[in-house]
Amino acid sequence: MDEFVEKAAKTLTQHGRRAAVIARSTRWAVKRAEPVRPVFVVGCSRAGTTLVYKTLSESHELGSLQKETHDFWERLHPIADRGWISHALEPSDIKPNDHAIVSRHFYLHTGKRRFVDKNNQNGLCVNYLAELFLDSIFVFITRNPGDNIHSLMQGWRKPAEFGTWSKQLPLDVKIEQGKINRWCFFLPNQWRKHISSSLAEVCAYQYCAINKAIIDAREQLPPKRFVQLRYEDVLRDPVESFRLVFESVDIPFSQTIQDHCKHVLTNPYNAFSEIGAGKWRKSTDVSAIEQVLPSTVPIARILGY
Repeated sequence: MDEFVEKAAKTLTQHGRRAAVIARSTRWAVKRAEPVRPVFVVGCSRAGTTLVYKTLSESHELGSLQKETHDFWERLHPIADRGWISHALEPSDIKPNDHAIVSRHFYLHTGKRRFVDKNNQNGLCVNYLAELFLDSIFVFITRNPGDNIHSLMQGWRKPAEFGTWSKQLPLDVKIEQGKINRWCFFLPNQWRKHISSSLAEVCAYQYCAINKAIIDAREQLPPKRFVQLRYEDVLRDPVESFRLVFESVDIPFSQTIQDHCKHVLTNPYNAFSEIGAGKWRKSTDVSAIEQVLPSTVPIARILGY
């Protein structure tokens, strides 16, 4: 009986969502609900971006799809059409209908004019997104290179979760002497030079490439459009760290959200192990990471590490 009730509840919920989308679609056809100050969470994969995205999604002020949006953006700008050069998008890639398509999609599925979005490729698309939505705000999550590379390496060993999109790559991937044959997370420029590298080298390259792309984009935008948050600060004091983020993007930091932040680290999102800083030093990858850390120094210094 309980199983029947559960299935019935899910069915009703799905019907309710469909009805809401249809109603919003009708309203949109009459008068577009133009987005206002959308928030994009950016940073290197495995830097804590999901934690920040999910926490911002707790606000009733922001519409959220509650999931990563790779598929949506890929349909809008297929990487194959760009020759698999990179996941990066620039203002010159904006098509005439992009703004309307994106605006409609988020309004139909969230019912909000202001929304928050996140996927691990948008860090390469800040200039594109900034031009697409001229009042958009970017929340930039940073993490120390040792821990970030370590977590990336762990993710690369889970291709069924982080590499499903790369089945059609035009080149054979032979990372770690062929032990890894599926590219994971995102493609920066010059990725072809790394298809036969060690796993630590690839992850260090990804760390530097996406953080540099975000830093370069940040320098071209007014400071008020960027909020930087260190993952380590969230670990130290999640309530105060998120308070500053919410205030910076002009979202009320309600008591409900504050209570959520008090316990946000006890139920981590997509964590591979217990949350903490300096975990890479105790991992089996420590030697490999130590060899590539020097390549991250210039970027790490800019980020404050």
